[in-house]
Amino acid sequence: MITASGVKPTVEVKWPRENFWIYGAIEPLTGDHFLYEYPKLDGECFQQFLDWLSQQLGGDYAILQVDQAPAHTSSAICWPENIIPLFQRPSAPELNPIERLWQLLKEPLKNQLFSSLQSLRDRIQ
Repeated sequence: MITASGVKPTVEVKWPRENFWIYGAIEPLTGDHFLYEYPKLDGECFQQFLDWLSQQLGGDYAILQVDQAPAHTSSAICWPENIIPLFQRPSAPELNPIERLWQLLKEPLKNQLFSSLQSLRDRIQ
């Protein structure tokens, strides 16, 4: 950027950012878990996760504890018959068993840089 002498240029820096989201559910007593990657964190992807989870459960039922994120509480969400939502109190993520899994997953990734999303995926695997 060219400016007058003595004028410091101010330019908005836009760092390119790529990401993905892992949606998950865990059975706390057995450790059985269901994880699936999606490109966004929104109601549409959450609905896809619910539908996928429902298929994975087959004839079983599950109580799925979720926070009160807009994607989870949207009236557009169609809860499958075999998944019963349990909405936790706001600001209490420590009550949700999946949060322990996220902590274990994130801890070894702290302060690391990855050259691509695929290298991050490989590390998570």
